[in-house]
Amino acid sequence: MPTPSSTHVVLIPSYNPGPKVYDTVRAARQQWSPVWVIVDGSDDGSAEGLQRMAAEDDGLQVFVLPQNSGKGAAVLHGLDQASRLGFTHVLCMDSDGQHPVAQIPLFMATSQQQPQAMVLGLPVFDASAPSLRVKGRKISNWWANLETLWTGIGDSLFGFRVYPVAPLRRIMQRQRWMRRFDFDPEAVVRLCWAGVPPLNLPSPVKYFQADEGGVSHFNYWCDNRLLTWMHIRLMFGFVLRLPLLLYRRAVQPR
Repeated sequence: MPTPSSTHVVLIPSYNPGPKVYDTVRAARQQWSPVWVIVDGSDDGSAEGLQRMAAEDDGLQVFVLPQNSGKGAAVLHGLDQASRLGFTHVLCMDSDGQHPVAQIPLFMATSQQQPQAMVLGLPVFDASAPSLRVKGRKISNWWANLETLWTGIGDSLFGFRVYPVAPLRRIMQRQRWMRRFDFDPEAVVRLCWAGVPPLNLPSPVKYFQADEGGVSHFNYWCDNRLLTWMHIRLMFGFVLRLPLLLYRRAVQPR
């Protein structure tokens, strides 16, 4: 097993993930220590199963939230715990097996070399990826890049990322958004506004079908409506910050 890190922790928010969560957590533990799972009000029995795993593994800790509050809320709970225990960075990843667990050491090493940055996965899709999801995310990516004056966000929606704890926690505590599906894109935009530079690393993605144990909670209508409202809000923030963003762009080394 890996030597425990005192600065970087793997954070896995989880809501009714199906059996894939156990494989995901075991694989993550092979790559890193510590690994934390934030169970976001799941009622599928996974909380109990994960707690049994943690009872036999000092490098795994499970936090169980009493009700489902959304991915962002689960991440914020993890950020609060990380800050309290002195961790400086968290690598967020999904619990459903889509994200490239084998790349955890690479992302962590990149973050350790450039701790001021956020390390963002740039998804490399295979044939398993739904065409509508792949094409649709280009819209959100375009808006996120406009809202940051093309600072360098490779993909605004891909959740395999290393975040600096302090600035992200500070941003989330100041406003009530970023608690559900809007967390991933709003986090990178607001971190860019706060001066946290993005670094992009290519990352393979695997979408599992239902007969393979795949579980998706994505709702095309509700989640796209949430993203639309998010980008409307961010555009107002972008206009207010435009002079500062233009100044940063002017003085940025070429």
